[in-house]
Amino acid sequence: MAKVLVIGAGGVGSVAVHKMAMNPDIFGEIALASRTKAKCDAIAASVKERTGQTIATYQIDADDVAATTALLNEVTPVLVVNLALPYQDLHIMDACLAAGVNYMDTANYEPIDEAKFEYKWQWAYQERFKEAGLMALLGSGFDPGVTSVFATWLKKHKLDTIRTLDILDCNGGDHGQHFATNFNPEINIREVTAPARHWLNGEWIETPALTIRENFDFEAVGPKNMYLMYHEELESLAHHLPEIERIRFWMTFGDAYITHLTVLQNVGMTRIDPVIYEGKEIIPLQFLKAVLPEPASLGATTKGKTNIGDIATGLKDGVEKTFYIYNICDHEDAYHETGNQAVSYTTGVPAMIGAALMVQGIWKGEGVFNIEQFDPDPYMDMLNKHGLPWQVKELAGPLAF
Repeated sequence: MAKVLVIGAGGVGSVAVHKMAMNPDIFGEIALASRTKAKCDAIAASVKERTGQTIATYQIDADDVAATTALLNEVTPVLVVNLALPYQDLHIMDACLAAGVNYMDTANYEPIDEAKFEYKWQWAYQERFKEAGLMALLGSGFDPGVTSVFATWLKKHKLDTIRTLDILDCNGGDHGQHFATNFNPEINIREVTAPARHWLNGEWIETPALTIRENFDFEAVGPKNMYLMYHEELESLAHHLPEIERIRFWMTFGDAYITHLTVLQNVGMTRIDPVIYEGKEIIPLQFLKAVLPEPASLGATTKGKTNIGDIATGLKDGVEKTFYIYNICDHEDAYHETGNQAVSYTTGVPAMIGAALMVQGIWKGEGVFNIEQFDPDPYMDMLNKHGLPWQVKELAGPLAF
């Protein structure tokens, strides 16, 4: 049984800690730290009520490497599960190196002053983690995370090579708000408003944000408009599976969301550069985050389902085939189990699974790794056992668009 430290007490952190506590044979001791200790205490109280397990809680500013290192030396975990903001990834990795602790996250680093999503900053830690005899696992959420494992599972079991890969992320839930985001508003809006990019024949093709739209009929949800976006797993998949000619990422948004977001952009509320207000510097997007509903508060009112998966076309024994592999998750079921809606659930459960495979030594190595570099089978087995069952079906042909 292992001791782990989770950093981050939002919805994803809450789900991950609840699911860890439900598996005490793997996670013998669990600690939870955040900038706001009261959030950790609230999660610990819920875990105690639901599972009977006790969670130790701590206050930490994860931007402070020295303080985070001191906390790691005090707690002595074998693994840090970073579920904080992506801006803090490098600081937490530095602290893990200083304290000699393995590292895992669900989202790649991005600089706070620029909406730029690249793995280069974290891949640059490869030699430092290798020399320290430590492992860093990047991107064990759903996307990135499960969607990359879906791709490697298809290549292992259904296709000899993959030619095209489309990742489709549909949230068919309704939270009853005029406008809200299902995870951190600042990260969500930066992601959605960034230029779209997809991988095609060895190069990146960039298009303006939210300009390429297709309609797709998602099982258990229905027809939804989905938009071409950039997501970090495109970069790691293109790097680790260079055979793939085209990789695209699609996410669904309702018309009301797009309308609200367009207005907010037009009036400057999505800016990430500072402006002066009453003699003080403020970041408009951070102010907007403060007035929008807290994503973790949406669980009680959110109804409907998510449907996230991959459509891959490639060759099997010389014949072209297309497979669709996906998970459907119910918001109300997720809330009943952990007190969080399905968007948090579909990221928090894979975070627990990645941590479990690391602490059990099923996935191991020295250096910095993306999730698609490991055997997909144990991960896929745990998805079925821990709340995210998947299904795969063969399609008549590749996507028409």
